[in-house]
Amino acid sequence: MNNLILKAYNLHKRYPSGYEKLDVLKGLDIEISKGEILMVMGRSGAGKSTLLHILGGLDFPSEGRVLMNDVDIYKLNDSKRASLRNEKIGFIFQFFHLLPEFTALENVMLPAVINKARRAGRKGLRKRASRLIEQVGLSERANHRPGELSGGEQQRVAVARALINEPELVLCDEPTGNLDSENSGRLVDLLKELNNKNKQTFMIVSHDETISEAAHRVVKIEDGRIIGRS
Repeated sequence: MNNLILKAYNLHKRYPSGYEKLDVLKGLDIEISKGEILMVMGRSGAGKSTLLHILGGLDFPSEGRVLMNDVDIYKLNDSKRASLRNEKIGFIFQFFHLLPEFTALENVMLPAVINKARRAGRKGLRKRASRLIEQVGLSERANHRPGELSGGEQQRVAVARALINEPELVLCDEPTGNLDSENSGRLVDLLKELNNKNKQTFMIVSHDETISEAAHRVVKIEDGRIIGRS
């Protein structure tokens, strides 16, 4: 694949641990191309979530660079980096992080409400959110609150929410981790469909090997280092 969206070089991440430092990432290089599904696979503690947080502009690396469309995101100030993150990157987490007082439709709309550049008026925004809710198969559940939805339905709402600002890249952190095998399969099928129909780019970090069937590429990490690519 070409048309690189994101490139990261020599990523290190160290955390204080008593009188020493804990090395979580140890010199990772990674690239993500437009229109691909990239899976980063590894066991718990391998450094997958730390890598995702750094690539998504959520946590500074101790060393290394992250370039999105050739912009070094950690040379931006906090405000500009937050704007880039909100406009260019969507996030799907293991825990759905839906606001319980809002309906499914309102939860999907929230990132666009925050993003001034994407505001198209309340009516236009609601229409786009409704299309996304339909695309993830939840039209009949749009006005239900999270407590009235199953885990699989909540995760599909989270997928729609991640897409509301038309991000170039969606980062998924153990997206099937809170789902049973049936709903995990449905979610993977949904991500494949969104990739096929919309050419949506995904990076998925997980220890769930079944997700690898949907990926164009798989990068395996262990103890903060890349140990294989396929």
